[in-house]
Amino acid sequence: MEPSGPRHCGPLFFGRLLRRAESLSERSMTNSPLSVVLVSGGLDSMVSAALAREAGHRLLALSIDYNQRHQVELEAAKRIAALLGAERHVILPLDLSAFGGSALTDMSIDVPKDGVGNEIPVTYVPARNTIFLSLALGWAEAAGARDLWIGVNALDYSGYPDCRPDFIAGFEALAELATRAGSDGARFRIHAPLQHMTKADIAREADRLGLDAGMSWTCYDPVGDLHCGRCDSCRLRARGFVEAGLPDPTRYAETPDTGR
Repeated sequence: MEPSGPRHCGPLFFGRLLRRAESLSERSMTNSPLSVVLVSGGLDSMVSAALAREAGHRLLALSIDYNQRHQVELEAAKRIAALLGAERHVILPLDLSAFGGSALTDMSIDVPKDGVGNEIPVTYVPARNTIFLSLALGWAEAAGARDLWIGVNALDYSGYPDCRPDFIAGFEALAELATRAGSDGARFRIHAPLQHMTKADIAREADRLGLDAGMSWTCYDPVGDLHCGRCDSCRLRARGFVEAGLPDPTRYAETPDTGR
């Protein structure tokens, strides 16, 4: 795992933050919208949260410790939340291994290493994004926030049903029905800014924002402090950098096959 430190603080990103801070100097940041951002530690959630910050939102960062196989991602989440200036970062324990049903929560199920297929893989965690957004919604209502940000992507992904646009639209409608704030006329908005981006697009967006993609963690089956290079998540990540024409800062145990 790469240590946190000043070398991870992208100068372009902090330049943007400085310019935004200057533009906001005549009005209090307390007047800026407050958002709950889901920060898993992965590149997608990093870029999504950075876009929220770039848009002038104050951040409450939420990460879920669901007893996932790749616990190392939570250390990445801490680095990212600190980098983006989150006002609070909550790592909420919720042991989904009690339910099982996924290679990410059941150590007896192997993480697939044969390439990205067309079927939903065993790394799918049942209803994970529904659960995570529900928790984010609860915090948002309690904190008076009306914006939630999630880094789901419906193009270059492993086929998870809870990454699709109709799921995001459905949850946004549900948020108004399920909350007191919604009953009182408040409108919650679920932001999924990466929804229609490819992994190459996301890599380019991280570069545009001046983010150090090496701070993030993607691999589902770590080899010590290295990405395995063979799981779906590693292959998709690596292919994104190749297609974007950008250097990949990720440290892999094996060089990923960037085909399917």
